[in-house]
Amino acid sequence: MALGIRSKLPATGTTIFTVMSALAQKHDAVNLGQGFPDYAIDPALIDLVDAAMRAGHNQYPLMPGVMRLREAIAAKVARLYGHAYDPEREVTVATGATQAIFTSIQALAHPGDEVIVFEAAYDSYVPAVRLAGATPVTLPLTFPDYAIDWPALAAAITPRTRMIVVNSPNNPGTSVLSADDIARLAALTRGTEILLVSDEVYEHMVYDGARHRSMAQDPELAARSVVIGSFGKTFHATGWKVGYALAPREISDEIRRVHQFTVFTVNSAVQHALAEFLREPARYEALPAFFTAKRDLLRAALAATPLELLPCRGSYFQLARYTQVSDEPAHEFAQRLVREFGVATIPLSAFYQDGTDHRVIRFCFAKREQTLLAAAERLQRLGA
Repeated sequence: MALGIRSKLPATGTTIFTVMSALAQKHDAVNLGQGFPDYAIDPALIDLVDAAMRAGHNQYPLMPGVMRLREAIAAKVARLYGHAYDPEREVTVATGATQAIFTSIQALAHPGDEVIVFEAAYDSYVPAVRLAGATPVTLPLTFPDYAIDWPALAAAITPRTRMIVVNSPNNPGTSVLSADDIARLAALTRGTEILLVSDEVYEHMVYDGARHRSMAQDPELAARSVVIGSFGKTFHATGWKVGYALAPREISDEIRRVHQFTVFTVNSAVQHALAEFLREPARYEALPAFFTAKRDLLRAALAATPLELLPCRGSYFQLARYTQVSDEPAHEFAQRLVREFGVATIPLSAFYQDGTDHRVIRFCFAKREQTLLAAAERLQRLGA
């Protein structure tokens, strides 16, 4: 008997990450697809979690997060970006950045609102907008530099625009916002009630002497922005799913109203451990050099292939065009790489609602040296 179930996301199927990871496992491929490290996290962090558990931090913490951790987050942001968030009312710990993004959109976007999303886009943005009953307005980033098309953004803003989702360093585009970009965004939204959800999970992965530009740095933008961060990305522990949302009190109040009925709170022992771990800034200050070495290693190893490597200014991903190898659609080419060459990547066309295809694939270089070299060695057969 039919149950009459109506899907809220009828166009959403199995994610490309699930498809490619399953294919990689089936063909015993080197997996540079999904964005997680294959190396160990700092043993000191594991010891801190163990100590927190043994100290009795195993029950529900406060709904917005352990105060020690909220204070540590606020201190870190003030140190890096010069903005003072109130740990009591303006810092909320979430079950990963994806939950922080989802909860923020549910709390702040309403039916009849429009939410601007730049593509190629992290795949959770548009479904979150749709589940809030709002309308996603997708704008393509310029190709191949994946920058904001400012005239297109200006034309897309209407009286119904409630929110713009910003992501820098960008995943999957690997671009970063400049000081000029921040100024243009402020000018374009000045005098409006447009809110910003700023996904900054790769904030410590910016290269070649550049510095991350946070929405928290600009007082005008900070006043109507939700800044999203992630400890999973920062400390190589993506499976722990701990992130946070920073926002002025009025905005944070709305986020917390939804947060308390979504996950309520986050792993207590891990929060205590992260609070202690954050006391040494060197633990995140070393990340640009750490990932620059991995990026440069992969780029050098792929130089012997016919792939065209695009610039990587931020995140821990490397993009490559394969037009000298094949004219196949990206999803077909990516699957053939797994079957015939034993390397898993992600086709960038999966990050566009309409499947826009520039014949680009994405590699994750948050991997051990031997993993990166093994993948590159297999891909060198592309030129054979």
